[in-house]
Amino acid sequence: MTRTRFLAAGLLLAAVVPLAACGGGGDPLAPASSPAAGGSTGAAGSVKVGSADFPESALLAEIYAQALEAKGMTAARQFNIGSRETYLKAISGGEVDVLPEYTGSLLTYYDKAAKATQPDEVYASLQKAVPQGLTVLDKSVAEDKDSIAVTKQTADEWSLKAIPDLAAHQDELTLGAPPEFKTRQRGLVGLESVYKVTPKEFRPLQSQATVEALKNGQVKAANIFSTDPSIAANGFVVLDDPQSLFGSDNVVPLVRSDKADSLKAALNAVSAKLDTTSLADMVKQVVVDKKDASEVAKTWLASAGLA
Repeated sequence: MTRTRFLAAGLLLAAVVPLAACGGGGDPLAPASSPAAGGSTGAAGSVKVGSADFPESALLAEIYAQALEAKGMTAARQFNIGSRETYLKAISGGEVDVLPEYTGSLLTYYDKAAKATQPDEVYASLQKAVPQGLTVLDKSVAEDKDSIAVTKQTADEWSLKAIPDLAAHQDELTLGAPPEFKTRQRGLVGLESVYKVTPKEFRPLQSQATVEALKNGQVKAANIFSTDPSIAANGFVVLDDPQSLFGSDNVVPLVRSDKADSLKAALNAVSAKLDTTSLADMVKQVVVDKKDASEVAKTWLASAGLA
């Protein structure tokens, strides 16, 4: 999803610490010390792979890095850079060459007036909206987008099935979400303009803190991304989005244009194989099962014939 992505809290970032590009207090744009096991000597060139500061993004970036290494490139990892506002400055400035993005969220970042909601329409609009110097490669069918979730108890108590149902309870509605949700169209701005829902209180929270706040009743609703394993684990109810405020959000590589030709074969092959079920399962392995993200990526790439 907004594509703040969902599990950036320290507890869950521990699952991807081996992937992080920085230590405590270090430079988030400093390259990781070494590529993953099996990395190449870089005869085909080098690439700097970045990610946002949540586990799914770092996992996808690791998949990209290993897929490129399998094609003979050297990949420097610069993961967990920050929110979209931060990592887009990094790729525009040349600190990174490629990072995983999400079609709908990136489109609305660049074009606040964008109306497309269907996957192919969103992707076509995004191709036109990205600024000079950047481009997107093939999108995957894998999707992870923003959602508004509530506990089953709240859904039953307030008779909630869809986001607009919250309007009748907004005077007692406390909503938890990442800080940037407050000012994004795919956030509080859109909830008000599309659904006339204005929470009584907004609590800026990161990742696992949002999940915990929903579980313990500190917030009545929460912005949780659709592949987040906490939804099924806690029996949360995801409210329908009848006006497609959150649109479609397919995983797509965002790359510097001057690197596109050297990266597209490997990364388009990843996009051709990646689906939502596989992505959600890999996120669960990293976040819930505490598996090393580099090993999860390696296993998936092998199963997809891309290792």
